[in-house]
Amino acid sequence: MAVITFAHRGARLIEAENTIPAFRAALDQGASGLETDVWLSADGEVVCAHDPVVSRGLRRRRISSTTAEELATYGIPRLADVYGELGSAYECSVDVKGADAAVALVEVARAHDASDRLWVCSPDVALLRSQRDDKRVKLVHSERRNAIGTPLERHAFDLASAGIDAMNLHHTEWTAGLVSLFHRFEVKAFAWDTQEVRHLRAVLAMGIDAVYCDRPDRMVATVGEWVAE
Repeated sequence: MAVITFAHRGARLIEAENTIPAFRAALDQGASGLETDVWLSADGEVVCAHDPVVSRGLRRRRISSTTAEELATYGIPRLADVYGELGSAYECSVDVKGADAAVALVEVARAHDASDRLWVCSPDVALLRSQRDDKRVKLVHSERRNAIGTPLERHAFDLASAGIDAMNLHHTEWTAGLVSLFHRFEVKAFAWDTQEVRHLRAVLAMGIDAVYCDRPDRMVATVGEWVAE
């Protein structure tokens, strides 16, 4: 598989993050994947937003207490609308905010024939393990290295044993040896916050499997140049 280029919250520097225009712009710039965060609205819809509370002016609303229709007035889309507008011909990395959101997320992806390109991300290994029944869905443990309480070789073994597909660390926490370690257990290595060309080239040299960036154009160009060298 080629290196996945995940646009972090879409093309968030030119459109409002986690919105359909931001996601569309990222795909137009050549990103092979989109990244977003999801919560459940008050009426049980999977909606795309980073924070649990949204605001407009002085008005603040908690997502879990607000319907999807109301959230749409704040510019927050349902994931179903993202798939409806943009299709599913891209990888989709989703940080889930709670077990209930994870279950509903997988159902939405399944309804749009997008399960095999869905990457469910969480720092909670137990939550990820609970989603392993659908073999098409990919699972990603996303965490800081110092928060992992076991030796990394043991952690890689545990992820592989649990059927978790990838480890996502900050780009500064990867080394070539660590990438090789996870690959030995057939766990992919993802690097987030690769904002600069030097960050991207550093992790590409390590053999990383996916990168996340706020600048899809820069990310796509750098990966393309790396592959062509």
